[in-house]
Amino acid sequence: MQWDIFCRVIDNFGDIGVCWRLCADLAHRGHAVRLWVDDTSALAWMAPGAAEGQWPGVQVHPWGDAQTPAVLQALPPADVWVEGFGCEIAPEFIATCVMNTRASGQNDHKPPVWINLEYLSAEAYVERCHALPSPVMQGPAQGWTKHFYYPGFTAGTGGLIREPDYLARQAAFDTEARRNWLAQRGIAWQDQRVVSLFCYEPPALAEFLQGLVESDIPTLLLVTPGRARQAVEVLLAQWGWPSTGKGSLALHWLQPLTQCGFDELLWACDLNLVRGEDSLVRAIWAGQPWLWQIYPQDDGAHADKLQALLDQMQAPASLHAAQCAWNGLAATAGAGPQALDWGALPLAEWSAAAHAWRHRLLQMDDLTSQLTDFVQKKR
Repeated sequence: MQWDIFCRVIDNFGDIGVCWRLCADLAHRGHAVRLWVDDTSALAWMAPGAAEGQWPGVQVHPWGDAQTPAVLQALPPADVWVEGFGCEIAPEFIATCVMNTRASGQNDHKPPVWINLEYLSAEAYVERCHALPSPVMQGPAQGWTKHFYYPGFTAGTGGLIREPDYLARQAAFDTEARRNWLAQRGIAWQDQRVVSLFCYEPPALAEFLQGLVESDIPTLLLVTPGRARQAVEVLLAQWGWPSTGKGSLALHWLQPLTQCGFDELLWACDLNLVRGEDSLVRAIWAGQPWLWQIYPQDDGAHADKLQALLDQMQAPASLHAAQCAWNGLAATAGAGPQALDWGALPLAEWSAAAHAWRHRLLQMDDLTSQLTDFVQKKR
C-alpha cells in the first residue's frame, strides 16, 4: 500500500522519532511511504540519508510541498493517510486528493483510510477511544471519516512499535557485542555499571549524580546530546567537577545516535533513564531497568499518566518511589518526593519487573501489524 504520513516537529524530536520508526517499519514490510515533515534536521542523525532519498521505500517531502498544486498533481494516490499526533493535513493536499478521487470514480480509487495516530498513554480512556470513527463535517473531504488510533499496553489498544527483526537483533547483542559497541565510541569500559541518560531536566538529577559519585559501585554514565548534556553540564559548572566525572562516577558524552544505535545503547546499559514516548517504548523492549521522565504538564496531568503506566507495569514499590522522585512527584498523597539512595538502586528487583512486563507485552501484536490489519479492513 501507499502511505502518506504527516508530522509536525513540535519540540525535542519525539514526534519525528515515532513517525520515522513507523515509516521505516512499514517500508521494511514492503509498503511505499511518503513522509511529509516540516523539520527534517533530526533525520540527519536519526536516519542518515533519509532526507536525501536514500532510504528504500520512504520518500521524505517538505511540509510545504503538501500545499503546492504542481507537486500534488504528480503524486500517485495514497491508500492511507496518517496524521502524526493530530497534526492537520494541509487543506490543499486534501482538496487535491478529493478532486482526484471524484474524477476517477469510487471503483477506481477509494478515499484513503484516514488515521489520527494519537499519543501513547496507559490511561483507561485509551481503550474507550481506540479505533473510534470521527466523521469529517466540513471542508473538501466532508463526508469522509477519520479514525483515532491509540498505541497502548493492552489488547484493547493499538500496541507498540516493534520491528519484525527486533528480537533477533537484540539476541545477537551479547557481552562481546556490548564491549565492541562501547569501544567503537571510544569508551573504555572497565566492567562498571553502565547507565544511559536521556532526559529533560529531572528534578532529582543533582541528587542522582551525587549518589553515583558517593556510591560503592563504580558507574559509567553515558550522557546523550541535547538537553541531557546541557542539564549535566550546568551542575558540573556549579560544583566545579571535571567533565570526566568524580569519585565512583565516570562520565562519557555521546554523539547523536541513529535509531538503531539508540536501541543498542539501551541494550548496552544496566539502567536506562529515558524521556518522552519513543525512548520509553524502546526501553521497555530492551528489558533492562529504566526510569522514565514524563514530559511535565502545567496542569499536573502528567502525574496521573505516570501512575497509570506504573499500574500497568505492576511496578514494585521501590520502582514506584524512584519514578516519582525522578519526576519530582509525591509517591503518596500529601507526601514529598521520596528520599532514595541513588547510588544503590535495587536494579535486580527492577530488572525482574521489566522482564515480566516485556514478556506480557510480547504476547500482543505490534502496532504496525495491527495498524495494517485495521487499514485493510477499512478499505
